[in-house]
Amino acid sequence: DIPAQIISMLNLLLILPVLALRIRPNSAYILSLKYAAVGHRSSRLRHRREIAAFDPEDFPPTFPYVDRDFVRLDSSDDSRFYAEPRMVQHVDDRAVQSLVEYYREELQEAAAAKGGGAVDLLDVCASWTSHLPRPNVGEASDKDGIVEIPELGRVAGIGMNAEELQSNDALTEFAVLNLNLEGNRISDAYEKCSFDVVTLSLSVDYLTNPLEVFIDIYSVLRPGGRCCVTFSDRCFPTKAVSLWLDADDIDRLTTVANYMHAGGQWTEIVAWDAKLPPLDPPKRPGMKEMIATPSLGLAWATANAAAAKTRGGDPLYSVRGLKGDA
Repeated sequence: DIPAQIISMLNLLLILPVLALRIRPNSAYILSLKYAAVGHRSSRLRHRREIAAFDPEDFPPTFPYVDRDFVRLDSSDDSRFYAEPRMVQHVDDRAVQSLVEYYREELQEAAAAKGGGAVDLLDVCASWTSHLPRPNVGEASDKDGIVEIPELGRVAGIGMNAEELQSNDALTEFAVLNLNLEGNRISDAYEKCSFDVVTLSLSVDYLTNPLEVFIDIYSVLRPGGRCCVTFSDRCFPTKAVSLWLDADDIDRLTTVANYMHAGGQWTEIVAWDAKLPPLDPPKRPGMKEMIATPSLGLAWATANAAAAKTRGGDPLYSVRGLKGDA
């Protein structure tokens, strides 16, 4: 007889593709197959791992979502929800570190793509921090131990709370704009081809007019520019759209890719796992060492606890689109 465990595993393998097809866009199923084929290929830089590169034929011919997909538990005016500043991180420390390192990689590539010079950036749905890399902050380093920080020029932010935006010392300018309010457009605040990079961090799940937002993102990007959309598995559930709440991580990657594809003629759309790998646990000092120097035991326990926190925790995903040079 075939063992019950093997039968259960075979049943699971048979049902997984069916589960993937429960989301309307066919690309959810395609992405699940691509994820298995890619096997987490690393980027040419440091730590991000490719989940899938989308092809144009992976997407439906028209925008695949309807109004009911953007219904929320709390449909009241967002300006009231965001009236009070929230000076907190919305993901754990390791995910924040991962976001900083991911942006470092993308900014390095953006600087190289434009042939040097300062990189101009727009942070959409900005808050009190934009998670941009700073000198001596983060983990990235080259073989000589020198961290390369791309030069930033204009750093603009669009957000909901003026106090939060004023506290964001990465910004050179900001605009308070509710993108969920009909008629409020990024293209009204910024001219075409104004930025090399557009970031949208941990907020795509709240957009009720994503098609307009991504059309405008494409418009304000310069030729050769890039849009980086990052998200985790945390959110304010009363403000997230129903489409997002009903989805798993693969579906959400597909959703963001569909938003992006419908918004412009991107030359490349790629999904990444941007979470930093866990830290190695420190070597435990010997008993004689700890007896001779008791502080070694406490130092080891503290470092070991910090390393343990990097195992698991909040995920971090990115969907990145590249705009053509023409």
